[in-house]
Amino acid sequence: MRPIQMVDTKTQYHKIKPEVDKAVIEVMESTAFINGKPVHDFAAHLSSYLGVKHTIPCANGTDALQIAMMALGLQPGDEVITPSFTYIATTEVIALLKLTPVFVEVDARTFCMDPGSLEKAITPKTKAIVPVHLYGQSAPMEEIMAIARKYSLYVIEDNAQAIGCAYTFSDGTKKKTGTIGQIGTTSFYPSKNLGAFGDGGAIFTNDEQLDAKLKMIANHGQSRQYYHDVVGCNSRLDSIQAAILNIKLKHLDAYAAARRKAADYYDAAFTGHPKITTPFRAAYSDHVFHQYTILLEGVDREGLKKFLAENGIPSMIYYPVPGHRQKMFEQFNPAAKDLPVTDWLTERVISLPVHTELDEEQLAFITTNVLSFINKF
Repeated sequence: MRPIQMVDTKTQYHKIKPEVDKAVIEVMESTAFINGKPVHDFAAHLSSYLGVKHTIPCANGTDALQIAMMALGLQPGDEVITPSFTYIATTEVIALLKLTPVFVEVDARTFCMDPGSLEKAITPKTKAIVPVHLYGQSAPMEEIMAIARKYSLYVIEDNAQAIGCAYTFSDGTKKKTGTIGQIGTTSFYPSKNLGAFGDGGAIFTNDEQLDAKLKMIANHGQSRQYYHDVVGCNSRLDSIQAAILNIKLKHLDAYAAARRKAADYYDAAFTGHPKITTPFRAAYSDHVFHQYTILLEGVDREGLKKFLAENGIPSMIYYPVPGHRQKMFEQFNPAAKDLPVTDWLTERVISLPVHTELDEEQLAFITTNVLSFINKF
């Protein structure tokens, strides 16, 4: 049996090695390392895939969120609502721009923003909502967008973990996550479903004026060289990463299918076990399984993690300390917030390997070991 990886980027690379190597060499030969043709091609191809008018590549997913908030003209003290149960980048940029993060609950089944908690958190200072499509499943965007319209709020989708996921509205129409709010953002970190061989990110919008502003901010605030209209930053996706992503984008749907196949295997092994809750799949969302995250009840989670590691099986706990309990946010007094669902989840979740290269032998070994440990309790 091949060694089990949390994410097997090496095997994935070897399957497309000739295409990738050729594309990288072409960039090397062109020497157009910054803003070369592959960057423009990738932006066009990704826009077409997602069904969005504009894609603005940038340096990473965190920059994408920061640039989005800058483009919306949010001012210090403005409140931005986001879930506490997410990676720190989502909320870090809010504080970095001297905005005020307001943490809300997630649904205990989907792990995504709870619309009821969202609406209760809105105040006269609220200006934007940042739903996170966590672990590969869409947040309930129809409800979130209705709330945003009711209170005239911006919506910035954090789509770093769910690129390729489709949301189905109640009238049957479908849209890709990241294209529903005013702005969508994503990351191309190597472990993502669409991962580069380094850092990278992108911003999406259907708004012409926002497109122009996002491009300016990402490029030192300039609309033409040496003429700087707004305060910006320097955030670029380089040509080599764009060339690689152009290749991998063609395989993205197949990658999602492979992840779902692995998730189906886990589901079959764990569904019905009294101490394991398998990932919930909402009817309104595809699930592209950036993570396969189970909930444990009455199980020594740290003991399971250690046992799996001893048997050559990696696992991860995302996220053991939620945003409202992080030291960096003490100034906003988030600990006074009552987020029992988030706290409950952080004590019970564990993620198992799920990626494009898992085979049945590996999956059988993982599930057998998980059940072997849990059945002791």
